[in-house]
Amino acid sequence: MNHQWIFHDSHQSLFRSPFGAVPCHAKIRLAVAIHSRDPLDSVILRLWKYGREEEKIPMQPVEDVGEKKLYRAEIMAPPRQGLLWYYFIIVQRGRTFYYGNNPRNLGGVGRIYDHEPPSYQVTVYKEDNATPHWFKEAVMYQIFVDRFCNGHEEGKILNPKKHCMIYPSWDAVPQYGRDPLTGKTVCFDIFGGNLLGVLKKLPYLKELGISVIYLNPIFEASSSHKYDTGDYKKIDPMFGDNRLFQELCAKARDMGISIILDGVFSHTGSDSVYFNREGNYPSVGAYQSKDSPYYPWYRFIEHPHKYECWWGIDTLPNVNELDPSYQEFIITGEDSVIKYWMKMGAKGWRLDVVDELPDEFVKKIRATMKQLDPESVLIGEVWEDASNKVSYGEMRQYLLGEELDSVMNYPFRSAWLDFMTGRSNAQELHLRLMSLYENYPLEQFYSAMNLIGSHDVERVLTLLSGAPAEETLSKEEQARFTLSNEQKRLGIARLKLLSLVQMTFPGVPCIYYGDEAGMHGYRDPLNRATYPWGKENQELLAWYKKVIGYRNRYDVLKTGRWLPVYSQGQVYGYLRIINQGKDVFNRPKKDNVALVMVNAGTEREVNLSVNLGCRCSGSLFDLLQEGRQYPVKDGYLHLTLGPLEGKLFMDGGLK
Repeated sequence: MNHQWIFHDSHQSLFRSPFGAVPCHAKIRLAVAIHSRDPLDSVILRLWKYGREEEKIPMQPVEDVGEKKLYRAEIMAPPRQGLLWYYFIIVQRGRTFYYGNNPRNLGGVGRIYDHEPPSYQVTVYKEDNATPHWFKEAVMYQIFVDRFCNGHEEGKILNPKKHCMIYPSWDAVPQYGRDPLTGKTVCFDIFGGNLLGVLKKLPYLKELGISVIYLNPIFEASSSHKYDTGDYKKIDPMFGDNRLFQELCAKARDMGISIILDGVFSHTGSDSVYFNREGNYPSVGAYQSKDSPYYPWYRFIEHPHKYECWWGIDTLPNVNELDPSYQEFIITGEDSVIKYWMKMGAKGWRLDVVDELPDEFVKKIRATMKQLDPESVLIGEVWEDASNKVSYGEMRQYLLGEELDSVMNYPFRSAWLDFMTGRSNAQELHLRLMSLYENYPLEQFYSAMNLIGSHDVERVLTLLSGAPAEETLSKEEQARFTLSNEQKRLGIARLKLLSLVQMTFPGVPCIYYGDEAGMHGYRDPLNRATYPWGKENQELLAWYKKVIGYRNRYDVLKTGRWLPVYSQGQVYGYLRIINQGKDVFNRPKKDNVALVMVNAGTEREVNLSVNLGCRCSGSLFDLLQEGRQYPVKDGYLHLTLGPLEGKLFMDGGLK
């Protein structure tokens, strides 16, 4: 049997129009092509919406496509945001065939099944869905404050806490002090970075090209990582005080830099004003008494010793986010945590473990933020495709217009790392990127936080260098491991390619502090080492400044239309386009065309003929090799890419 006698490709307008996510009430045309000499009993579009409503819509033959006949149906997106799912049912001579999504649910070309298949997804969002345009054009920088910079020249450590080990050297290897019997952390390592250090390094960040700083938690807490909040209204004394934070925001704002805070609202610390298990606060905490005003915030199984906690860690008691008094304290009150810090100068929030926060809670945070500052930004920590994330048995609503402006784009990171290290080829990369492009509303696709490093994953240079896999080494071996010169050369070459992509791809590029300086290390705590001031890899740092500069200079690299044009072997390429004086959001921008080509292969050069169609004519200038220009003949660009080489071309008439 011809396995392609039934065919649908959700990426082609012939089969699905419009492409990708759609607003409520939008008209959607879906088609399937069938090549069969035998008559068909029926062709049915099976539609599933809101996770509970099924429709079976007869499809009609409308035209011939080669030897195939095209069957089409037209539907209306529902008036309420949510996800639609569809596949096709073809009955021939009493036998039923199904055509659905491919087994990996990546969209595009599907396959024929003899049973109910995986469905194609259509994301339906609110018609007024919008994310701040300034953010789409930004470059972010993530700072783990204790490890970035100590603003006191003499290296003074502010207000050290008990159970903390202070390193005598800024260059020491970080580690946790653990109880050998229980494995629990009993001693946190402190290096002395603080907000004054961030403030003093604002000129460095400005020169680098940064316009948004995302700070890991800075509120008072007993640990070094600060994800165990002790007091939501107080800067940790090791970092400074509330007045210094306000000054930091003001000076950053004067330099065109916005500050985004880490909001940890699914749990608090046990050592906190609110729980107070350790008795370090004068308040009556929930642990101490059921009469505490904070008692309803927590879920006690047997007071006081048994309670729900985050991932079983007893120093991180979970909260009940739907408790009215907790919501008032965090979100809705006159002096709520959200409002307090935004009035102090914060431009937005990144929500830690947003999949553990109820949709209602997230919606209230967004509504409160936008009322206070319509241009503020709400980002969520999501590790998967955020459009169809299921958490606690519920399909989440992050990208539908009432919750998140942006998500941490770990799928982007994963797809590109696999490609750069040879674990996947260009076609696989293309399908994974197209899946995000298809599933995310355009507003969120262009505001996604495109990270390649963070405090929760290995340093990107380690991953790109060919270093041994983390699981093959003991913790002690990981701490002692250093990159060889050859590994470092490989890692830096790959990182240059990946950062070129990061700065030219739709979304908001985010640099994890020190990646631009050549830092390496396995996961926590080794990925949280101190910034190597004065010992940066100057070659890599200069490269970052160059590619960030291109990103900031050319609007086409921010909000130009994205169009993949090449995906073969280990070579991938895409265009960014602004034409007719409008960007992808119909905002006035200067016409321009950019082409990005990357060869992730490590062994040989490749000769390419890239079909650009009528999108380019004349010559393209290679920005990375100033003065080089390449003619475009009959719609084709001919070029050679060496191993681990990338090129950024710009329209010759618009250089």
